[in-house]
This record gives sequence, structure tokens and C-alpha cells, in this order.
Amino acid sequence: MKPVILITGASQGIGAAIARTFAREVKGCRLALVARNERKLETVATACAKLGATAEPFVCDVADELSVKAMSEAVSARYKRVDVLINNAGAFTPAPFAQTSVAEFDRLIAVNLRSAFLVTQAFLPAMVQRKSGDIFFMSSIAGLDAYPNATAYCAAKFGVTGLAKVLREETKAQGIRVGCVHPGATWSPSWSGSGVKPSRMMPAEDVARAILDAWRLSRRTVLEEIVLRPQLGDL
Repeated sequence: MKPVILITGASQGIGAAIARTFAREVKGCRLALVARNERKLETVATACAKLGATAEPFVCDVADELSVKAMSEAVSARYKRVDVLINNAGAFTPAPFAQTSVAEFDRLIAVNLRSAFLVTQAFLPAMVQRKSGDIFFMSSIAGLDAYPNATAYCAAKFGVTGLAKVLREETKAQGIRVGCVHPGATWSPSWSGSGVKPSRMMPAEDVARAILDAWRLSRRTVLEEIVLRPQLGDL
């Protein structure tokens, strides 16, 4: 049976690149594409279908508990199982500590960290029952090192890194492989208008390729952490 890959934040950027890479490289795979923007999800799903995958969009606010519950039920009804879960959804808004509002702090914690917790909780029990599954968390180099003007983002991504480490320890004897990805500056639409040249950053396809290659390792091996940086160094 062809694997089912669920990708959050799949409507653009790294998430869309992951979807296209799996569709191209794993012929006949089944993709559950999750994000809030239905129009963009449909575009990615169409592109993946042209590459040979079965791709379905599932509109969801992954920071909202009820929305995640409804999405997980819809995915289970459509595909019955999820073999690979890629927690990619996230957001970044720069601000120094003193100028970070409580509302903005809560928002970035929710979209980057709470979302990964909620979605993983929804699909982990079935993986444990089958004693098989792969879970990837999209952290960041900001989840390894502190950066100025990124108070909430660093806090959230450090949390994602910790979440992945805990889940790895709790599930490694149950057939679940847990990996955490730490990309540096990666080109996506969110960088448009920033003044930074795309050539200065990593292409999203390279991050996608790293995840695919980690998944392709034998079941006896897990790539626990992947650190990717632009060749010229951090911005």
C-alpha cells in the first residue's frame, strides 16, 4: 500500500516543496495537504496530482483544537491511516522582547508550537497501535540558537525542538521514528519584499529533499536531527 504523508503548512514555501518532492519521488503516494488557505492548497494538490500522487486538501487551523479534531477525522475517513506526519506549519514576525505584545507572543507560540502538539496528538495513537510511523517536526536554527528580535519565535522553536526530543524518547521502542529539522534561511513567498536575494538563501526543495532522504533510511535507522544552513552562513 502506498504511504500516506500528511503535511501541515502545505499551501506554500517549504510545505509545498515537501509535497511536490514526495509526489515526484514516491510514485503513487497519497498526500494529505493541510493549511488554512483553500485556494493555495488546491493549487499544490493539482501540481502533485500531475506528478503522480493522490493529493487531497484539508483546510484547517492547526492551532485550534476543534479544527484539528475535524481535520484528523476527515483525513482518517479518506485515507484510513497516516504513515508520515510532517509538522511544518509556522509563522514568523520579528520584534524585540520589549516590543512583543502578549497577544503576538501567544499567536506565535500557537502557530509554531501548539499546532505541532495538537496535530501529533491526533495521529500518534494510531501509529503506536500499528507500531510504525514517522513524525518530523519543523523547528529552525532559531530552535538551537538565540536570535535578537525573535523573542516569541525562538521560544516557540526551542519548544518544538524539546517536543521532538521528548517524543523520540517516549516512542522509539514503539516503532515510531521522530526527527527534528532545523533549517536556516530558506526562500519562500514570505521573504518577498525583504530585500534579501533568493540566491543568498537555501531553496525550499533542499529542505524537502533532506526529509525525504531521512524517511528513506532503513527502519533500523533514524535521523534524529537535521541542521541545514545557507552555504554563505546565516543572514
